[in-house]
Amino acid sequence: MVSTQLNWDQYATAWARLHGGFDPRVAAPVVRAWLRFAYHVGYVLGRLRVSPTAVTVVGVLLCFCVPLLVTQPGDGPFLGALFVLLAAVADSVDGAVAVATSRTTRLGYVYDSVADRLGEVAWLLAFWLVGAPGALVVAGGALSWLHEYVRARAVAAGMRDIGAVTVGERPTRVSVALAGLLVAGLAGLIEPDLAAGTITMATAVWVLLAGFGLGQLLSTIRRALLDAD
Repeated sequence: MVSTQLNWDQYATAWARLHGGFDPRVAAPVVRAWLRFAYHVGYVLGRLRVSPTAVTVVGVLLCFCVPLLVTQPGDGPFLGALFVLLAAVADSVDGAVAVATSRTTRLGYVYDSVADRLGEVAWLLAFWLVGAPGALVVAGGALSWLHEYVRARAVAAGMRDIGAVTVGERPTRVSVALAGLLVAGLAGLIEPDLAAGTITMATAVWVLLAGFGLGQLLSTIRRALLDAD
């Protein structure tokens, strides 16, 4: 119901409970602005009775468009980058709708996690289609999946929060996908063969950040679970 929707302060408190106690009101200005934007869009969609699941589905469909678009001659990578950005907005807004309308569920959390992994597969497929080596693409996907799997298993084993905010988190992957496709598009305008080399470098950055982030997470999990024992 519309009457149950939360104001910003109530929303921030509820959001923090779902994200390891991280309070968006004290986040960096850019992060805080992004989360407030997601809250306002989610609030409006909640009033329109749009369900969080519907927004999640739209986000996945936007991600699936990325590998279809990057193969278009000329502006393909730019279109792919645009749809990565739109998918990232949907990814933030679905949770905002759920929290702002007090409709968060365990099943919705699972759907959102699956949608995130499917979206990242689509982005990495787009990297491969632009010219990144298959082995590097698979490594990036595997490390990112392992990052999320290890955190989930650690929480199931008794870790009380998200463990650590690493350099390999979901926002980093969004940023690398967006910047990688944009720069590849610009490089392709200069010389078509440069797009493949540029997207290869972006994929390598994804792999390095994912690997380092996994190391950060494992170190934090080890300390947390040893203390719990």
